[in-house]
Amino acid sequence: MANKRRIYLYDTTLRDGAQTHGVDFSVTEKRKIAEALDDLGIDYIEGGFPGANPTDDRFFNELPSLQTSHMTAFGMTRRADRSTSNDPALSAVLNSDAKHYCLVGKSSAFHVKVALGISNDDNLDSIGDSIAACAKSGEAMFDAEHFFDGYKENKDYALACIKAAYDNGARWVVLCDTNGGTLPHEVEEIVSEAAKHVPPDHLGIHTHDDTGNAIANSLAALKAGCCMVQGTLNGLGERCGNANLISLIPTLMLKMDYDIGLQQDDLKKLPAVSRMLDEILNRPSDTSAPYVGERAFIHKGGLHASAMQKDSSSYEHIAPEVVGNKRLIVVSDQAGRSNILARFAEIGIDVDPKDPSVQTLVDLVKDQEYMGYAYDSAEASFEVLARKALGTIPRYFSLKRFSVTDERRYNAEGNLVTESEASIKVKIGSDVLHTVSEGNGPVNALDRALRKALIEHYPLIENLYLSDYRVRILMPQDATAAVTRVLIESGTKEDMGRKWSTVGVSGNIIDASYNALRDSYIYYLMKHGVQGA
Repeated sequence: MANKRRIYLYDTTLRDGAQTHGVDFSVTEKRKIAEALDDLGIDYIEGGFPGANPTDDRFFNELPSLQTSHMTAFGMTRRADRSTSNDPALSAVLNSDAKHYCLVGKSSAFHVKVALGISNDDNLDSIGDSIAACAKSGEAMFDAEHFFDGYKENKDYALACIKAAYDNGARWVVLCDTNGGTLPHEVEEIVSEAAKHVPPDHLGIHTHDDTGNAIANSLAALKAGCCMVQGTLNGLGERCGNANLISLIPTLMLKMDYDIGLQQDDLKKLPAVSRMLDEILNRPSDTSAPYVGERAFIHKGGLHASAMQKDSSSYEHIAPEVVGNKRLIVVSDQAGRSNILARFAEIGIDVDPKDPSVQTLVDLVKDQEYMGYAYDSAEASFEVLARKALGTIPRYFSLKRFSVTDERRYNAEGNLVTESEASIKVKIGSDVLHTVSEGNGPVNALDRALRKALIEHYPLIENLYLSDYRVRILMPQDATAAVTRVLIESGTKEDMGRKWSTVGVSGNIIDASYNALRDSYIYYLMKHGVQGA
């Protein structure tokens, strides 16, 4: 570890990430994110801009207690017509409880002229004076805004700006690709030149993803000498986002062999931290996200599955467990016996590879997916299908019939309402139950009616809930007569982190929904070892 180069991590989710369209963190959410970053081991957390808005003011007045990370206050260099002691914005930063300060300032002669309307020398004075004031109170950092564009326009002036910050006490001088338009080879070349004027162990990099190169640009800058990298969780940020720290962290540690201040076990926290942010934003997680996505270590092709059984490194760049993820062999219309057997092993089905039911299931899966089923997205439905084919699943209930009606009418108060009602008849053992229920839409009504019918025999179902419902129209050229695929995600109240997906396909959306609902209930009962009636 002593011989490894130390790279410092600087998270800007609470400030840069909050500039994302539609994102507005509350104080409580900012504290939760900061505590997760601290637990992960991030060196610096940019908490926001004191004095800019009530949320950031309250956050800095109630800073969370951090064990590892340094809370950093963001601000701007002083205005040209103000002194450092007479600039309200700078004073708000210096008067905050944070002892680490990051000031943004122009490093492009074009922006100094057009945006600030001042002389180049006045801007250099502003940078120097402001950084010096911060350095007297704590640790000073300078974000050189538009540095790469400024360098291309006026190399000498861009370099003079970062030199002014360093000469006046900046611990970190951060080179910002503010527009996100610089390419990796340009970044490496420009950073190499900047490192001749500011010591590389004082240089940082801040990139945006407007060309899809934020991570590549960050790596190029580090290769050229930078020792600090800024980014956000899940690449959150304005426009196309910032460099994604969730992807950068394992790359720096596992691929580049840098010392980033984290321990090996800290990498296992990344999926949870990534999902936490998505939950706060109330948005689905990116299943194909590098390292942490649910599909990051999924194998679908038959040849892949066969090779995986012999040597997992054949088709994986790292072991998924290193980053807290897991391998999954999915089953699809591309599946062969190897996929099926590998999937059986994962779900705990012990079967003789020569059992003819294996090939029967392979053929069944291919037929089902030809009809529109997608078992690579519905692992629970596959297990139900497989255990039925092998005859190892209890018979919990059978459907006799159901009907769903929607009525659009004016209620007694004169308001136009649409009401759904479902009626269902199922057989459980020797009992035939007929239940009726209303719901918020036809699928909810059907689910409630089915639940009402089953709960007397299987009270455990009280804990089951549906967390997501997605519909995809197959063969859209058939318009309203097209086949519909329904994917349902379910969970349990006793284990809020446990989720599973089921699929249903039909020319009728309600029928497709029932098929997915049925599999979800069967899977839940089966996993809890419930005996059939």
